[in-house]
Amino acid sequence: MENKPLASSAVTGLLLAAGFIVGCFVLGNALVAFKAMDRYVSVKGLAEREVNADLAVWPVSFSVGADTLPDLDRALAVSRAEVLKFLKEQGLGNAEIINAAPRIDENQYMSGQRPTSLYTAQAVLTVRTGDIATVKKAMASAGDLVSRGVLLVRNYEFQPTFSFTGLNDIKPDMIAEATRNARSAARQFAEDSGSRVGGIRRASQGYFSLDDRDQYTPEIKKVRVVTSVDYFLED
Repeated sequence: MENKPLASSAVTGLLLAAGFIVGCFVLGNALVAFKAMDRYVSVKGLAEREVNADLAVWPVSFSVGADTLPDLDRALAVSRAEVLKFLKEQGLGNAEIINAAPRIDENQYMSGQRPTSLYTAQAVLTVRTGDIATVKKAMASAGDLVSRGVLLVRNYEFQPTFSFTGLNDIKPDMIAEATRNARSAARQFAEDSGSRVGGIRRASQGYFSLDDRDQYTPEIKKVRVVTSVDYFLED
């Protein structure tokens, strides 16, 4: 009777030991599996393409001078009419043309000398159009306005711009292209390491950049996107 507690203790100890061994085995397999799942490669995929701008914004800035405000207003009307006539002749008569309020300055006497005009006004007619070729041609001929009595003003505040508005239409294809390039790079790495590419562990899309191709052709844009992808590696 006295040996029963000892026998029971021995059985309990054996069961505990067996459980510990089995637990270690299971945990060991889990760690091995976790370690295998942790094998991955991080790659980047690039997609680039050139696109033509589809919107041009051209501010035509000009200035007039006069000694009285009524005369200044009439001078503005004359120059504005000449600019509108020029734009129509250049094939931009159907373009959206925005007439901004003029900026008027009162000239001060300097060193006792009367200024050429007591008042000057700077006005801007802004042309918006999707006809890039026509607006480029008109910009090249804008010097003709000077012979018509229009005093053009060069101002960094009013520079022509060219934009591409169809980015959302090409995003899916570019992302797919960048992802294919990333997988190709991962496949090359896997081959070199004696592995093969598995599923995606993690992926993040970079931001799209849209820049002029160069300073001489702002109407041609370069679109670029980079994706970052982690692929699992399998034996």
